[in-house]
Amino acid sequence: MATRRRFLLTGTTAMTVLAGGLLFRRGSPAAAAETFEVTLTDGQWRTRLSAAQYDVLRREGTERPFSSPLNDEHREGVFSCAGCDLPLFSSRAKFDSRTGWPSFWTPLEKAVTERTDSSFGMARTEVHCRRCGGHLGHVFDDGPRPTGLRYCMNGLALNFTMREHAS
Repeated sequence: MATRRRFLLTGTTAMTVLAGGLLFRRGSPAAAAETFEVTLTDGQWRTRLSAAQYDVLRREGTERPFSSPLNDEHREGVFSCAGCDLPLFSSRAKFDSRTGWPSFWTPLEKAVTERTDSSFGMARTEVHCRRCGGHLGHVFDDGPRPTGLRYCMNGLALNFTMREHAS
């Protein structure tokens, strides 16, 4: 028979495990050990980025689904890293995944790096900017052809530049 004490103890234990997973994941030593072309101090990143961008790019946070205006961006152009301005994705590779985050079926060549993210008791593939190491999102194998991949990116980690048409 479930008692109130057992319920509270189980709930507290579950919350402690989840919080521990978040603390372990954020600011992970694996990311800190890598070297990048663009390297700034923590203070410089905080000055360059908004608080929400800092949380996503530097602390591997995730924005709320359906909160990014880039989700509805359909013009021709390039999506670049909000941290260092490296071009990452072409609008030609963007598609509506109906997940609430801007999604692409492929990045631009040599734009991103990937590593295993084993937080929350599952293995996912984390995607980072090759030049500054900023966390962009994750890649999954449920995307459209031709790659079958879905690069599910945080809109806060991206800037969009519309491509000018030649006259």
